[in-house]
Amino acid sequence: MKPVLANYYVTNRCNASCDFCDIWEDKHSPFIRLEDARANLADLKKLGVKVIDFTGGEPLLHPDIDELLRMAKGLGFLTTLTSNGLLYPKKAESIRGLVDLLHFSLDSPIREEHDRHRGVKCFDSVFQSLELALSLGEKPDLHFTVRNENIHHLPEMVRLAAQSGVILIVNPLFSYGDRGGQLSGEVLDILSSYSGKSGIYLNPAFIDLRRNGGNQISDPVCKAVSTTVVISARNELLLPCYHFNNQKLQLNGDLFEKRQSRQVQDAEGMQGRYPFCQGCTVNCYFEPSFAVSMNQYMVKALPSKLKYSLTKFIVQKFTRRKKG
Repeated sequence: MKPVLANYYVTNRCNASCDFCDIWEDKHSPFIRLEDARANLADLKKLGVKVIDFTGGEPLLHPDIDELLRMAKGLGFLTTLTSNGLLYPKKAESIRGLVDLLHFSLDSPIREEHDRHRGVKCFDSVFQSLELALSLGEKPDLHFTVRNENIHHLPEMVRLAAQSGVILIVNPLFSYGDRGGQLSGEVLDILSSYSGKSGIYLNPAFIDLRRNGGNQISDPVCKAVSTTVVISARNELLLPCYHFNNQKLQLNGDLFEKRQSRQVQDAEGMQGRYPFCQGCTVNCYFEPSFAVSMNQYMVKALPSKLKYSLTKFIVQKFTRRKKG
């Protein structure tokens, strides 16, 4: 099976300190080097990857994020990037037209609450960035991470997104290590009632996965290694995934060869079966996993994915061209 997605961590540094994340605690993280990225992107193309998610940390902290995006677009990749909005106004012109899926994170419609969760004042930056991106002809989304504590804001978040003319991506919280947490049954019920509504992208398979207790190592759903290539800011191939990696293979312009190695083959055979895979619900890896297995999750996920893709790449493009 060819991987379809690369999660490329351009740095773990962040200008926020979100209370549900620990990546920002790696304050001495390097930035990926352009020469390493050039070699890795070429190998990702050879491997059959279609989508590059430039992530972090805060990806816009990378001083050459525009060049990284330009490299990826030059090779024909679909690019994605999620930001807290603080640096977007400074970087907007340089990355204009280079991000296919641009997301701005918003945890609450209340300024003080959002800023408290993020550990920095960035609420106003989200809306400034959203307005600027739209003025530049971009197709941004609002990205709402749902927790037990903020589910009551969902109706207002839907309204805010609609008011701005963008899609609200509803991202159910997942746990790893001592971060995140489990969503209650009541929250899952509320999320189910919003699945399929206009102006929202919410993958209902995420809800079913949580109701079923997450990944089960006796009958795993996860295809993290098969579908996704994870590259760290230290130029390592991480196995089986970022959040629970137990192997780090240093890359030296040999990503394509490393992906054919015995270590990767063994990790692929164990994907979803490691002890730490029991109960896992990390969205980053189940999104692509649902797309490659003929099971109940694929059936649930497919309509929402098709609807989002149709809206992003056809409806929004046509609507904005007409307005212009």
